[in-house]
Amino acid sequence: MAVSGDLEVSTYLEIGGARAQSEVPGARPGAPAPQRPTRRDTVVVLDFGSQYSQLIARRVRECNVYCELLPYDVDEARVRTLNPRGFILSGGPASVYEPGAPGLPAFVLRMGLPILGICYGMQLLAHELGGAVAPSAKREYGHAVVSADPPLAPIFEGLPESFPVWMSHGDAITELPPGFRALAHSDNSPLAAMGNERGWIGLQFHPEVAHTPNGKQLLANFLYKVCGCEPTWTPSSYIDEAVADIRARVGEGRVICALSGGVDSAVTATLVSRAVGDQLTCIFVNNGLLRRDEAERSLDAFRRHLRLDVRYVDATDRFLSRLAGVVDPEEKRKIIGDEFIQVFADEARKLGRIDFLAQGTLYPDVIESTSAETKAAQRIKTHHNVGGLPAVMPFKLIEPLRYLFKDEVRRVGAELGLPEEVLWRQPFPGPGLAIRVLGEVTRERLEMLRAADWIVVNEIKRAGLYHRVWQSFAVLTPLRTVGVMGDGRTYAHVVAVRIVQSDDGMTADWARVPYDLLARISTRIVNEVPGINRVVYDISSKPPSTIEWE
Repeated sequence: MAVSGDLEVSTYLEIGGARAQSEVPGARPGAPAPQRPTRRDTVVVLDFGSQYSQLIARRVRECNVYCELLPYDVDEARVRTLNPRGFILSGGPASVYEPGAPGLPAFVLRMGLPILGICYGMQLLAHELGGAVAPSAKREYGHAVVSADPPLAPIFEGLPESFPVWMSHGDAITELPPGFRALAHSDNSPLAAMGNERGWIGLQFHPEVAHTPNGKQLLANFLYKVCGCEPTWTPSSYIDEAVADIRARVGEGRVICALSGGVDSAVTATLVSRAVGDQLTCIFVNNGLLRRDEAERSLDAFRRHLRLDVRYVDATDRFLSRLAGVVDPEEKRKIIGDEFIQVFADEARKLGRIDFLAQGTLYPDVIESTSAETKAAQRIKTHHNVGGLPAVMPFKLIEPLRYLFKDEVRRVGAELGLPEEVLWRQPFPGPGLAIRVLGEVTRERLEMLRAADWIVVNEIKRAGLYHRVWQSFAVLTPLRTVGVMGDGRTYAHVVAVRIVQSDDGMTADWARVPYDLLARISTRIVNEVPGINRVVYDISSKPPSTIEWE
């Protein structure tokens, strides 16, 4: 692909990637029940292993309807606590007629609510309700054109008579279940959609992806016209509910909040401050794993713009001492999570009685950290503020962002009036540079990485791309290679540059930045950072890779 002066944004982002894990856990052992938005219309998305499951949830929320993504074998009691108005069944890699294929929970049909089955979800509905599914003689992968059948079903209202969609299936429904009729067809699929009078609908194509341009309208029709949902999932309504919930939960208690310098912790602190005022004390911990000048810049923003009561703690020696000799990334994360809690506990003792710890845990953090109950899911990695926390803690947790995606957090932050420098700062991992220094974390290697990372970010800003990419950073690898500098042989470190595009961190694609920009970054790093003689550019997408290397 040719590289121009303009940043190319891959459409791969919008059609997903390999499935992200779908567990939406309850409380961790010993922790209070997580905070969920209340008093609003909700739709439950059941995950059957689709690579697009996260996109379904995000598209529903873009329609201003709250939803949660749950494993297909979730307990009925857990679903009923959400009081849903309808269900969406995701796609999946299995065939419904195979032994051991994921089945439809009996309570989904028993509850009698509207159902939208997508791809595997459609075939599952047919299979469970007396229809027949078999391998298709004509498989469909990629673009197709679907035409609605008369009489027009409510889910197709406002759409063209024929419209492009994205297909991805090798099986087909060969016999409709009793009470169902065909709602749409394509050249290869006489049953591109089906439905009955109960609002149980199946779509053989994927409305959630960008390659189905009318897909969002389709989902909106299901949410509004079929489920009867109201579009009340907005930043302002969320803020009102979150502040009220925090105030009711904290009461007369006192709260400390972990500030990291990023938008997540800043939004968390602002919400808690609105709820309980001077009952909140924020703690900024310098763990020695921050980027260059990060502590100073963050403290200035918090005190000047947000007017928060912030205590600064330099715990560099504590963290680096515990990380000495550790090379396993999961162990690093757990050590960092545990040490954070120890630091907060020590600071809390100085402040007197503290009842709650507030932190900016996000929905993707939860999903990636927790092994799903469904057999289709595996844990990707532990986030230091989720799976990395100790089982027993001296505080109760307040996590008001636990069910928000990053883009939703930014919208909430904008509604709260956060400054641009905080609101649009690129994401930075909680474990900091510890997971960008591959292998053992030492002061020398951290300083080397800080210098290289500083160059990457500054060149991205100079090119006007800082707010157009999701993340841009350097990774210090444990590799050394031979080089030549000043006619002499070198044997020095390799640095990888990672620049990615994403909407929420769940899927990502490498950014097609201009070659000249990469050349400037490489030249500066090799010339200005002692100990590095080679720079490589990471062109992996997520999935199959993750954004961070560890």
